[in-house]
Parts: sequence; C-alpha cells; structure tokens
Amino acid sequence: MTARAELLERYRALPLPTTKDEHWRFTDLSGFDPDAWTVNGASEIAAPPSIVDVEASGVARVGEAGIEIERAPDGVRFELLPEDHELLYSLVGLDEKFAAHNAAMWEHGLLVHVPAGVELEQPLYVRIANAVDGGAVFWRLLIVAEPGSRFSLVEEYASASPELAGYSNAAVEIVVKDGAKVEYVSVQNYSRATWHFASHHARVERDAELDWVAGGFGSAKGKVRIQNDLAGEGATSRVTGAYFADGTQHLDYDTFQEHIAPSTTSDFAFKGALRDTARTVWRGMIRVEEGAQKTNAYQENRNLLLSKTAHADSIPGLEIMANDVRCTHGATLGQVDREQLFYLMTRGLSRSEAERLIVRGFFQDVLDRVELDPVRDALAAALESRIPQA
Repeated sequence: MTARAELLERYRALPLPTTKDEHWRFTDLSGFDPDAWTVNGASEIAAPPSIVDVEASGVARVGEAGIEIERAPDGVRFELLPEDHELLYSLVGLDEKFAAHNAAMWEHGLLVHVPAGVELEQPLYVRIANAVDGGAVFWRLLIVAEPGSRFSLVEEYASASPELAGYSNAAVEIVVKDGAKVEYVSVQNYSRATWHFASHHARVERDAELDWVAGGFGSAKGKVRIQNDLAGEGATSRVTGAYFADGTQHLDYDTFQEHIAPSTTSDFAFKGALRDTARTVWRGMIRVEEGAQKTNAYQENRNLLLSKTAHADSIPGLEIMANDVRCTHGATLGQVDREQLFYLMTRGLSRSEAERLIVRGFFQDVLDRVELDPVRDALAAALESRIPQA
C-alpha cells in the first residue's frame, strides 16, 4: 500500500467533527460532505481580483491545475514542496479529520526556505484560487526561516467569482529558527459558497520573532486553527486577527498559544464586526508548561455587532503549570453606540458613512499592529467596504 493510500485510509477512519466535540460546539457541519467535491478539476490557474497589492520579490499562483511560480528571489528556495521533506507533517499532523484529509490529498504545495542571515526587503506573495464550481483545493505550505533570517510572506485565498461553490483545505507549517524574524500574512476572501478549513501551526525558537496577521472576509462556514509554539527561550509571537461577517456567514477561529520555554512572550488580538444574521466563534487558549517560567502571554477577542440578529461567541482560556508568569485575557461583545451614530449623522453623514467611521475606529488599534503598509491599507479598505452604500 502506498503512503498516500495509507494516509487516505487514516482520514476515512476519523469521524467528521460534531457539535458534541468541545472545539466544534458552535460550528455545525451537518450536511457537509468533504468527499463530495471535485478534486483538481481546473484546466488553468485562475486570477481573481486581489485584496492585497504588494511589490513582491517572489510570486506564486496556485490553482487546481498546479503552482505557477512567476519569480523567486536569488538564494531562496521558493519552489514546489517535496513530499519527503523532513519537516513535513512535523507541526500539522494527521490526528484531526481535516488535517488528515489534507495530508492524503494535497498535490500543490510550496516550500519557502530562507537561508541563515538572509534578509528580503520585499515580501513573498502567494495566491491560492478556486476556479471550479464545486471544486476542492488542498493547499500545503512549509516555511523555514533559518537563524538570523528576516522576511515577510503574504498569502491570499480567493475564488475566481463570487458565485463559485468550493471546499478549501489548507495546512501551513512555519518554523522560525534562532534569532530569525518572520511576518506572515494570511487573508481569506473566498466566495460565500465556499467551505474553508485551515490548520496553521508555527514553532518559534530561541530569540526568534513571528508577527502574524490573519484576515477573514469570505467563505460560508468552516474553521481556522492557529497555533504558536514558543519553543525557545526569548521567543516572541504576535498574532493580529481582523474579520467581518455578514449575510449568513459563519467564521470560526481556534487559537492556541503554547509556551514551552522560559522568558517567552505571546500577544493575540482578534477583532470582528458582524452584520445581518452572521455568526462568529473565537476560542483562545494560553497554555504554559511547567518549565516556562517568566512567560508573558495575552489574548483578547472583541466583537462589534452591527445588527440585532448577528451573534458572536468568545471562549478564552488559560492552562498554567508554571508559577512565575503573567497571563491575561479579555473578551467583549457590543452593539454600535447609538449616540455616536446619531452624532455623526447629525453632522451630515449618511448611516452607512457613519457606520464606516465607527467600524474604522473599532479596528484601528489592531490595524496599527500591522507592519506592512499595503497590508494594513488593504485590510482597512476590505473592512469598510462591507458596509453597504446608502
């Protein structure tokens, strides 16, 4: 039996999660069949409109037909991911249904390997697109930052048209070695008829830094997992999330901050706005291992409801085995301030214009955390554009 056949057997043996599973309590997958989608059905790589416009040193476009690498920086491995890479499956394994499905089915994977001491002035850019109605995209990304390297990578998920139905399954593994710094940006803007599931897992080693930005705008339903392992003394990770859900969208974020080594720092801040009957779920966990003294960890989730029928669930959590730590968390949920809205409208603004200003003000502090100017501007524009014109 081939390795892929064994992986497929493993996937089939795992049950589809249900609302009886704690991490899926608020995300019901009834009626969803991950095997009912056409795999690798496209004849060419699609080019849907982009949210993020950056001057990039390396560009890769991914569709059901394969990966087109338009350019790559000198001295950097920006290439097809080999199936026998020693770090493959080291972070996103095979024990969860959707991760196992990705392991069994992925064909289009990318390896980004930046050598020690190399600094890239311009970011790398990857776009993953679905161009087939009823198509499935299995995407795999492995990022390895050798000691002392510094670079940014922008990853964007999109559909070729707003009407396309699809199934997206992504697995991203990031290894940030001693003293390296990585800025990783992942923006999801699939059609409203796409199911999107993703597992993103990073390992940050001694004195290394990971600055992570997650933007969520598209898809119908699914779950995005984000895990950072602070594995080396002095490791730092910062994750900034911004999302907007409307219509009947259901966005689910599951974050995990794992402090393994002493004197590590993590800072997770997620903000979301909701309209219509949309629903969001954020579950956050900070875990501090016994030897991870001097840990400094923070997590927050704040949601702004723009309609009475929108709903957000926030579930923060702490699991601490060390005794010399500083760990805090917060979660809030609020409606638009009617007095603020009224004040802006009495100054001549329409309701939609006033709501745009309020939304921009709500997200401003998380937008200020984004280092790349084009990414910050793109996220702000995408958030504000979700308020309908008067």
